[in-house]
Amino acid sequence: MTLTLLLLQRALKLPSLTAAARRFNSSLVETKQDGEILLVSIARPEKRNAVDAETARELADAFRHFEIDDESSVAVLCGEGDTFCAGYDLEYLSTRGPDELLRSLTPPGEGDGPMGPTRLKLTKPVIGAIEGHAVAGGMELALMCDLRVVAEDAVMGMFNRRFGVPTVDGGTVRLPYIVGLSRALDLIMTGRAVHATEALSIGLANRDVPKGETVEEALKLAKMLVRFPREALCADRKSVFYATFNADSFYDALTYEYFKGVKLQIMKDSIEGAKQFLQGKGRKGSFDDYLD
Repeated sequence: MTLTLLLLQRALKLPSLTAAARRFNSSLVETKQDGEILLVSIARPEKRNAVDAETARELADAFRHFEIDDESSVAVLCGEGDTFCAGYDLEYLSTRGPDELLRSLTPPGEGDGPMGPTRLKLTKPVIGAIEGHAVAGGMELALMCDLRVVAEDAVMGMFNRRFGVPTVDGGTVRLPYIVGLSRALDLIMTGRAVHATEALSIGLANRDVPKGETVEEALKLAKMLVRFPREALCADRKSVFYATFNADSFYDALTYEYFKGVKLQIMKDSIEGAKQFLQGKGRKGSFDDYLD
């Protein structure tokens, strides 16, 4: 374990990764390591993977450890069974008083979102494997992911609209950047269902696959990403987020892109990549070497 990892653990008051792995393989959240890929599963199928306060804490902790674990390059988020996540646990919510609920919520910068990891600014990719419903807070978890693989019968939507539950896990922030302002307003204000075909056509989904195959496809996609040189991929990803959410101007975004990309390790990887190309790898635009 690196010194940086140890310091981050102490600063965030996190347990060791070994202890964390034992904790997360619980009745609520399960994790499994597959090489450089961390598979995170919401394990409440009897509740359609709806999230309560304890599940939210465990999800957030799982992704914090993913962030500081040098051995994990990509995460895949899924739900156990045939549902990704039905949102916040309304049965749990109904037992709480308004004052108690308000006291339990914290603004950004002071704590996690109600669904858990939705406020984390991760520096590594997350892929969502969407089976069945990803609705209300479950859709916000899906929006947290960089890429979304959906089953052909998947349903997404801000179903919380029907019950007066606010969207406070980043849904109103991320959705307009993904599908555009007009479509985002339609989905947020009406709460209507979005099926897989439409989700793919508007950019809400990136891949569609037969029912039951989303985790397999997401892992396949993750395995391709981990085969790419990591420094350049993460630098480009960070530049995209900066240009989207933080840049003051086009020139500011270009400057950020330049200084994130022009680094010694990336230059070394670029030169090595050029040598591999001259030896025949990746000719004619082929990505076969990165696919199973």
